[in-house]
Amino acid sequence: MAGSPSSLLAAAASSSCAAISSRLPRGAPAAASIPSPSRHSCPPLRASPARRHQSRVVASAAPTMQPPAESKVSTVVDVDLGDRSYPIYIGAGLLDEPDLLQRHVHGKRVLVVTNTTVAPLYLEKVTWALTHNNPNVSVESVILPDGEKYKDMDTLMKVFDKAIETRLDRRCTFVALGGGVIGDMCGFAAAAFLRGVNFIQIPTTLMAQVDSSVGGKTGINHPLGKNLIGAFYQPQCVLIDTNTLNTLPDRELASGIAEVVKYGLIRDAPFFEWQEKNMSALLASLKCIFCREPSALAYAIKRSCENKAEVVAQDEKESGLRATLNLGHTFGHAIETGTGYGAWLHGEAVAAGTVMATDMSHRLGWIDESIKKRVVDILEQAKLPITPPESMTVEKFKSIMAVDKKVADGLLRLILLKGPLGSCVFTGEYDRKALDETLHAFCNN
Repeated sequence: MAGSPSSLLAAAASSSCAAISSRLPRGAPAAASIPSPSRHSCPPLRASPARRHQSRVVASAAPTMQPPAESKVSTVVDVDLGDRSYPIYIGAGLLDEPDLLQRHVHGKRVLVVTNTTVAPLYLEKVTWALTHNNPNVSVESVILPDGEKYKDMDTLMKVFDKAIETRLDRRCTFVALGGGVIGDMCGFAAAAFLRGVNFIQIPTTLMAQVDSSVGGKTGINHPLGKNLIGAFYQPQCVLIDTNTLNTLPDRELASGIAEVVKYGLIRDAPFFEWQEKNMSALLASLKCIFCREPSALAYAIKRSCENKAEVVAQDEKESGLRATLNLGHTFGHAIETGTGYGAWLHGEAVAAGTVMATDMSHRLGWIDESIKKRVVDILEQAKLPITPPESMTVEKFKSIMAVDKKVADGLLRLILLKGPLGSCVFTGEYDRKALDETLHAFCNN
């Protein structure tokens, strides 16, 4: 069985921790009470005189590209996958730096994949960034309908149609400009077109910035289940311009908080405790991006990417450790599928699913009551749902969860909390009675 106890999580996190170096810019604000990089013992953060306005987190000793000395990049997180390693650039105004994108473009042809919501806002700016002082590069674009319900084969074919009609070749680069749906579909298209072409992620939602754009999971939905068709395919880089959150609706911004909370629960207790102390600052960031606590949202994105990069470096294709990143997702994906894709945002479904997974963990006797309460409290504070919709029945949950990607040999494996805060397991070895009790507790029938 691919299930793994919390000792696997601890060992992998510890080995990652030993390889991480982090440098904060001079004068970095301390108001957000930023904790150490993980719950394990790591080297202290140190200021670097070499880059006044940048911090860098390296998940290995692998060499990577550096931003220009005067860059707006405040943090670079490297995803260490050997010769397929790549940087995550984080900062405000990065789309105004053409060099960051151009250095990762292969060949002379680029296809930007975006949607009807994002295109009017950022397509022109991205096209400029790709072509500024670079006349040899030509840019095509395909604008897809917006929404989870369009994350399907018919919509994916529009990307292939555009690529073939414009005669793109194996030296081309696909650019994903949008949220998680666009990132997943563009990445899958890049993996399949001509058996694999270069691609770049430019996530424009908080959900995509803290989770889905990092790690190379790509794919589409099937009517019977979410993300059942896809591939692991890594980008050349991830460029997170936090200014793109300025145009994101409040509901979408809040949805991203669910994935931020997840990292603290499964592997980074200090990060969870930081969120408890700073959730009001994060929520202020969501309501008024221009008047926010300056370090809160930036730190949440940075630390989330660090956690994701550490896990992906240890387990790229989800043989065990990486599966723990799916806390609450088995229940959550069932909600998304059962209610119709797009009715609930991904983060909303994951939030309710996380409460259900926490409830089950408590029924198994694996966590104490205080952790269960803290999970409910922080998600309620983030204005996220803590129960599934009334339309979700016990039988609907069971039938959808039966085709979840984590089922192995007919056995449903779950990510559950176990032990102190920041510990979890990925396992199929649990009392089925606890699962039934949780489903009946949260469903009317």
